[in-house]
Formats: sequence, structure tokens, C-alpha cells
Amino acid sequence: MKLAADRVLGLCLIGLAAFVAVQAARLHVPFSYDPVGPKAFPLILAILLAALSLVLVLKPGSNGHWPDRSLAVKLLAVLAALLVYALLFTRLGFIATSLLTTVALARAFAAPWGKALLTGVLMAVGSYYVFTAGLGISLPSGDWLRPLL
Repeated sequence: MKLAADRVLGLCLIGLAAFVAVQAARLHVPFSYDPVGPKAFPLILAILLAALSLVLVLKPGSNGHWPDRSLAVKLLAVLAALLVYALLFTRLGFIATSLLTTVALARAFAAPWGKALLTGVLMAVGSYYVFTAGLGISLPSGDWLRPLL
């Protein structure tokens, strides 16, 4: 029996949604100013992800082809870059980690070095100031970068 790629992806995403929902349910905050609490946002995202993944399982796309080898390698590179991003986020800080990840992703999809570096710097610094100054969200800056900010 040949499974369509969409069905396999849908099943994997349902598993991810279940993981997110369980982790969100375990969140414990001693007190919160918000009546909804911090559990609501990840739970809503998990429910939405599960619902959309169920559509992939029940009604996969018409072609159902698996990606070719080069695209599969690129997709695995994206997954690896995002895992490294999550691991280094608090240690290196938002700007350095976002810069490295953006450059790595741009290079994985054959962007020239100059454009990859420029995109990385603009995205990392721009999004840092949007989150911190515009939205008031504190992000880890990394101990080595804190004196410059």
C-alpha cells in the first residue's frame, strides 16, 4: 500500500499537535493578569493544526508524489536549522541565532552569500526591534551582545 506524502505529513502534524497540546496543558503559571492565561494560545494553535492536518489525511492532494532527493535534502536542512535555532536561542540570543539561521536557510536555497548576509542582518535586527520596541516583548539578547543594545 502506497501512502501519499500528504497523508504521512498529516499524521506527523497530528502527532505534533498532540505534543503541543500536552505541553500547553502542563503549563503552570502562579498568577496571571490575563484571564485567559498562557495556555490558550498554544492550545488554539494545536487545535487548528490538528484540524488542518486531518484535512491532509482525509483528503490528500491529487499527485501524492514524494519530493525528489534534492528537495528532501533541503527540507531536512530546514528542519535541522530550526532545531539548532531552538537549541541556541537562549544561549546566543535572538539576534545572533536569527542571523545564523536566516543565512543558513538562504544558503540552503542557493542564495548568494551577500544577499544571504544582508537578509539575515535585516531580518534579525528588524524583527528584534519590532518585538522589543514595538510589541514590548522581551527577547534574549545573549550576554555577549547586551552591552551593545
